[in-house]
Amino acid sequence: MEFFVTLIQVLDSTVRLATPLLLACLAGLYSERAGIFDIGLEGKMLMAAFFSAAVAAVTGSVWLGLLAGIASSLVLSALHGLASITFRGNQLISGVAINFLASGLTVLIAQSWFKQGGRTPSLFGGGRFEPIEFPFVDAISGVPFIGPIYSELLSGHSILVYVAFLLVPATWWILFRTRFGLRLRAVGENPAAVDTAGVSVVGLRFAAVAICGVLCGIAGAYLATALQAGFVKEMTAGRGFIALAALIFAKWRPWHAMGACLLFGLLQAVALRFQNIDLGGVVIPVQVMDALPYILTVVILAGFVGKAIPPRAGGEPYVKER
Repeated sequence: MEFFVTLIQVLDSTVRLATPLLLACLAGLYSERAGIFDIGLEGKMLMAAFFSAAVAAVTGSVWLGLLAGIASSLVLSALHGLASITFRGNQLISGVAINFLASGLTVLIAQSWFKQGGRTPSLFGGGRFEPIEFPFVDAISGVPFIGPIYSELLSGHSILVYVAFLLVPATWWILFRTRFGLRLRAVGENPAAVDTAGVSVVGLRFAAVAICGVLCGIAGAYLATALQAGFVKEMTAGRGFIALAALIFAKWRPWHAMGACLLFGLLQAVALRFQNIDLGGVVIPVQVMDALPYILTVVILAGFVGKAIPPRAGGEPYVKER
């Protein structure tokens, strides 16, 4: 029974840690399905994390913080869309620029605003997303096996966790069961055919970039106002790049993306829970455990990039024929 309780606790941490990865992965899914590669997920999440925490700290409202995080992420998405769609610039360079911009601006503004070394004040009460307890948690928690699953694994998460996982079937339905999703996927495969059919390629790509911005904004806000209680420098810690690796591993499919993000979340949860593991006298240092998610990222990018075929028009600016 003790092993089962430990397992539930690890899985509970897995869900919490996988949530920002899943949101960022779905954000990249919309963008890249439309043919716009976006390695600026990290920068959008970081900017959203700062502004959500900053506004929540000043106003005491986590919902205003969430809106501020989404708005800041949308601004960066608009810049990326302007550079890569309107001016047909290199999408990878634009994404890198966004990451650098967010990394510097967040610390600069935080220091100027709060003068706490690039941090925001700690969030309390209404400035944070509180856990949601399901009905009858107290009554069911004592039931063997079912109790821990219901009370710890399913219940007790913030609303953004449930939103993130509900977005997986919603994304599948939008992409594969709606006209908008069909056109979005077609833009990533053959934009000329979409243009010939009288549909705006530019409009669809900007819509995909905007959706990407909203989801990255939610991911960043979750980091600063739910998973943690405030903003600290570089708090995204490479999650945007891990989300990209998960997206490639999932081959740009929503359900597979959820599985990949849960795998990365599990590795992070194991690294946090089990440190300095002793395997028959051989002690695995905590640094190795902490590096596991990033090692897997490199392995996936090295081993699956060639096998996972991206949208054919991905990364290529569309020039309308006259």
